[in-house]
Amino acid sequence: MGDGAVPGLKVDRGIPSQLARVPEVATALEDQGYDGCWTGEINHDPFLPLLLAAEHTTRLEIGTSIAVAFARNPMTVANIGWDLQAYSGGRFILGLGTQIQPHIEKRFSMPWSHPVGRMREFVAALREIWSCWHDGTPLRFEGEFYTHKIMTPMFVPEPQPHGVPKIFIAAVGEAMTRMCGEVADGLLAHAFTTKRYLDEVTTPALLEGMARTGRRRRDFQVSCPVFVVTGETAEDVRAAAVATRKQLAFYGSTPAYRRVLELHGWGDLHSELHRLSRLGEWDAMGALIDDEVLDAFAVVAPLDTVAAKLRARCDGVIDRVLPAFPAGVPDATVTDVLHELRGLPAAVGRSHP
Repeated sequence: MGDGAVPGLKVDRGIPSQLARVPEVATALEDQGYDGCWTGEINHDPFLPLLLAAEHTTRLEIGTSIAVAFARNPMTVANIGWDLQAYSGGRFILGLGTQIQPHIEKRFSMPWSHPVGRMREFVAALREIWSCWHDGTPLRFEGEFYTHKIMTPMFVPEPQPHGVPKIFIAAVGEAMTRMCGEVADGLLAHAFTTKRYLDEVTTPALLEGMARTGRRRRDFQVSCPVFVVTGETAEDVRAAAVATRKQLAFYGSTPAYRRVLELHGWGDLHSELHRLSRLGEWDAMGALIDDEVLDAFAVVAPLDTVAAKLRARCDGVIDRVLPAFPAGVPDATVTDVLHELRGLPAAVGRSHP
């Protein structure tokens, strides 16, 4: 493997947020050969399931995708990140996202401003806190949004030999993506992403950010969920397509993701989806996602070619993939696809600097 190569594709999966289900699911994912598991922050805490996943596995990486940064402060996140890194033996990935202004202000009752600058500072503060604990450097962080200047010995956690967690940042827009390339260890792409958007928007912005700080693409990971429309019967595939169209319509109605549609010349689709969403016309919205749009956002294939199409979707840009299979596909079948995906060579050589 040359100096510019990226290690082989990692295949991850989400784990449930219901704590009672985590041990069984995490153990099964490790047994099935997955590389990592992720939690989201929706209706449960994103960190607690990872503690259980760490306890019941030995190899599986664990991560948040995402934890809402602006609902917290760097010190509290530093504490939980340090503890999960220690308990998991160095397997924790801290995935952070901004959420959007209404949720930060009206759900979490926290301040919102300058999301790119605030996230940059959040990450810088985290690294200084961890440096204080890991290397013994004095804590003297003072920024525009966060200040951390007190750290007496009583509040320093016990040393641990696994280093500090990797930090991944969720990014869609170019400014957040450039900043991610400057300061983070990985990028969490949104499920509402096409390969063209990754190639033409995400990757150039990411590499521009890396160039600013002299970083290399081979030391960085891009993680991305990918919708999979497949099934054991034609009816299964049809049902999966209907469900995926509805999900894509929901995302497509959101102004934050309009740019993805506009890149493909589908800006009018966003406008109509947004209009219908305000009327609550969810079924009508799904019907607007035609086959061309579905194919751009999802891998649509029979089970025997899903692995090849997934690999083609990932080649050259995605380092960690979370295939989102329809609920009706048996776990054994999904595992077979995973093993086939692992055995396939990359169709496009990677040549990242």
